[in-house]
Amino acid sequence: MSKERSVFQQFRKKTYIVIYGTNTIAGKAFDLILLGVILLSILLTMMETVKSFETKYHDIRIALEWGITIFFTIEYFLRIISINKPLKYIFSFYGIIDLIATLPMYLAQVVAGSGVLSIVRSLRLLRLFKVLNHPQFTGQSQQLKDALLASKGKILVFIYFVLISTVLIGSIMYVVEGRENGFTSIPTSIYWTIVTLTTVGYGDISPVTPLGQFLASLVMILGYGVIAVPTGIVSAELAKTDQKLALIDKNPCADCGAEGHQENAKFCHQCGNNLLDD
Repeated sequence: MSKERSVFQQFRKKTYIVIYGTNTIAGKAFDLILLGVILLSILLTMMETVKSFETKYHDIRIALEWGITIFFTIEYFLRIISINKPLKYIFSFYGIIDLIATLPMYLAQVVAGSGVLSIVRSLRLLRLFKVLNHPQFTGQSQQLKDALLASKGKILVFIYFVLISTVLIGSIMYVVEGRENGFTSIPTSIYWTIVTLTTVGYGDISPVTPLGQFLASLVMILGYGVIAVPTGIVSAELAKTDQKLALIDKNPCADCGAEGHQENAKFCHQCGNNLLDD
């Protein structure tokens, strides 16, 4: 009995290293294979909607779909049995996504048309961040996250201003152009304002009167600011983050010369020297 338990524990340990490990060759290979299977699954789901492809390769697609479903099912259960706290994984974000990824083909046997839910498997591509768990990528993603958080307030204020502007401009255009020119209501006019402000320009509604065309020209010019302002806000915060990192890197430890300390760090992460005494 103890021998069987020992074999099972060894199996769990090896499975854990392969599935959850990112610093081993086997772990990285598994992640790459997993991403390849996810991409294949998404491609098959998209091609299912192409009538000529589905007519010709229906049986092959179904066989591949079942193979992918079985692969995901086995992988899901291996993740559960190889981890010490399975419930933590089951109810985690990735655990729920992994479960959903295994269900479409099973549900298709009960509910017609539910197989198209396989496109939900695209959420599993988020595991790409796990494969790219390299200090360079991690550091850059953290910089971007910090910049977005720092600029959140400014961007929200700007979006609030844009929303008010669209309501005001839409209301004015409804009065200026009127129902006879396609601006049949204020919501429709607001829709036209948003389409014009974002420089999409569907052309399904367009002003006819000279005053309406003049206002439309102003909205088009304002649209460039709508694109530029948020970009400028985030870029400025990114520049500030880079400056902070540059200042940190120019303050190495006096004992070992190690760099990259946090701004509020008291001790060197390399040798433990008191940075405040430097």
